Amino acid sequence: MAVIYEAQHFVLRTLDQPHVSRADGGHIVIDPKVAVEDRTQLTREQAIELVKLTMVGGEAMKTVLTRKGIDIGRINYQDNGNWRAELHVHLYGRARDATLQPWGHALAFPPTREDFRREMGNLEPLREDDIIEVRAEIIRLLANEKYREF
Repeated sequence: MAVIYEAQHFVLRTLDQPHVSRADGGHIVIDPKVAVEDRTQLTREQAIELVKLTMVGGEAMKTVLTRKGIDIGRINYQDNGNWRAELHVHLYGRARDATLQPWGHALAFPPTREDFRREMGNLEPLREDDIIEVRAEIIRLLANEKYREF
């Protein structure tokens, strides 16, 4: 895993084995620094930071990958906690020309982590240059008036 951005309470990361390949839209995870079971256990400050990070993370991901020729139509944001029983939020890019996870269809994953690895194989993660550019775009967005006083 590579760290994309670290905030006070959360860290945005890539995965070495993403759920969505780079070409199909990419995948980023937001993890709390202190594990909680679900969002109901967050403080007000943590909840605000999480929402802000999902917004800037998704906007940065869409901007950067689209600029690199991956036509991101939307970002799916999912609170998960099934394979790892603690809050973490996945940002799944949805490319219009995706092949494994087709545009317009719900994301489909095998039921267990082991099944996923066996059935989906090794999907391409975000590249180092993607990570650098997404980080820079997050920093730029956080300085923007829309997010600065969030």
